[in-house]
Amino acid sequence: MNLLEKTDEEILEIANPLWDDLVESSNNKDYLGFVKHFSKAMLLAASEVEIGKQWANNEMLTSLSRERVFFGCLRRNNHITVLFKQKSDEIPGEFLGRLVIGIEDDEVKIFGATIF
Repeated sequence: MNLLEKTDEEILEIANPLWDDLVESSNNKDYLGFVKHFSKAMLLAASEVEIGKQWANNEMLTSLSRERVFFGCLRRNNHITVLFKQKSDEIPGEFLGRLVIGIEDDEVKIFGATIF
């Protein structure tokens, strides 16, 4: 599968369930659910202790709204960055959600995920 050749709409069909899993797992502080689609490199960088600290110290990360607005895709090298306007159910304001996907072992994997 060549992700870079897919339209934004096709990418969104792939990215939405991945983002849904991240939001749900983050809200529930479910580490194994949170990392289940991570690439090998992301797994090495995402220790359970470090992610647990982030959840403990940032209420926004555990109160994410399931609703979001898709901004678009950025294609670079072998990855696609999907951008969302994300809100929290508890913290006022809007945040930028960034999901980086690519192919590893013939599967779509998460190579980056941040909210700021």
